[in-house]
Amino acid sequence: MAEDRRAVMTGGCQCGAVRYAVFAKPVDPHICHCRMCQKAFGSFFAPLATVKTEDLAWTRGAPGLFPSSEGVERGFCAACGTPLTFCYVGTDRISVSIGSLDSPADMEPARQYGIEARAPWFDRLAALPALRTEEDDAPVPVEKLKSRQHPDHDTDARPARG
Repeated sequence: MAEDRRAVMTGGCQCGAVRYAVFAKPVDPHICHCRMCQKAFGSFFAPLATVKTEDLAWTRGAPGLFPSSEGVERGFCAACGTPLTFCYVGTDRISVSIGSLDSPADMEPARQYGIEARAPWFDRLAALPALRTEEDDAPVPVEKLKSRQHPDHDTDARPARG
């Protein structure tokens, strides 16, 4: 039972409606550039790490599911849209989105998949000019940029929506 084990990692969506615990360290941390993952994440790639299905427990809410192909199911928060999982149907493994982990920096990707769809300029991203968030010249006052995201830890309640 999930309640009898100690979580190794926790995570959840942006709004806090869905939270999860992982009871074994995820393996195969990677990024996938395939076109399906690009669309599912609305990004250039999907960062994922895999655990046995039995080692993942939903601790608040449950993800919405989308069958992105006959053999793949993707989990997401139906309230805020955060991508949460990737699963080959009929297997005993599920991948969690690294960005949805409370400590994503602890899960460094070790390989890339789907490189046939990798953007040709991807390898040059690290060389782009870089600014910290507070250095950006945003078109709205900085106080309006205060995050409404759920914090990177479990809480008793979801943040108020505004």
